[in-house]
Amino acid sequence: MEIANHEAFEAWDGQEGDDWAENAERYERSGWRHRPHLVNTSIIGAGDRVLDIGCGTGRSTIEAAQLASQGSALGIDLSSRMLACAREQAAAAGVGNVTFVQGDAQVHPFEAGSADVAISDCGAMFFGDPVAAFANVGGGLRAGGRLALLAWRELERNEWLTTVRGALARGRDLPSPPPDAPTPFSLADPGRVQARLTAAGFRDIQLDPVDEPMEIGADADDAFSFFKGAGIVRGLLEDVDEAGRAQALDDLHAAFKEAETSEGVLLGSSAWLITATRG
Repeated sequence: MEIANHEAFEAWDGQEGDDWAENAERYERSGWRHRPHLVNTSIIGAGDRVLDIGCGTGRSTIEAAQLASQGSALGIDLSSRMLACAREQAAAAGVGNVTFVQGDAQVHPFEAGSADVAISDCGAMFFGDPVAAFANVGGGLRAGGRLALLAWRELERNEWLTTVRGALARGRDLPSPPPDAPTPFSLADPGRVQARLTAAGFRDIQLDPVDEPMEIGADADDAFSFFKGAGIVRGLLEDVDEAGRAQALDDLHAAFKEAETSEGVLLGSSAWLITATRG
């Protein structure tokens, strides 16, 4: 297996991937309102061969395979643990036209022209060389094949992150992710997306906003019990003293309490649905 994105591989085939696999139901539930914008009959036809980039625990791949009932779906991801979870879920759902492979989509040897559509549910933001990666994915698409991606818009538009960061800041100016780095916001800027996909050989590039709430817990206690041990919280509180850490966690619990609804703890989010055609 050839790897181009070594840092991402170490994270996702390590602690990050293990965490997602252990909490697959929670993570898949958090974004269930977003997936129908990506996995639907306007994007996936009954006979399509679908490629799912950064498929994680496989929910989007399985749903794509169910739509492509006369076709197939192939999910690729860096995480062996998440892929094992994906295979278990596909078997439990009785979905037989789905395959999962461990690999780096930036350099994976996709069979030329073997797919009709490539999708990604927030899994295409972490490429070290996005142009090379999208060109490689494009090589796996037939001529005129389609690309559809969900990717986060700017940090400031995503309340589910600004709420956590605001509660834990404790008067500090927290750094923002660099716009050109392989972070969750690397596809937030429309101009950068247009340039990258054009250079990778795509045309008819369109970005449509997807604004849906993230469900981060059944209630405030449930959300807090999970987030207090999450990587983002550990990282933001790493250099905070014990008293400050305790107060920050209290503020986080209070923020979740304010966002509590009859449908769970809901916080706003904003993503792009990016669509394009292989030129």
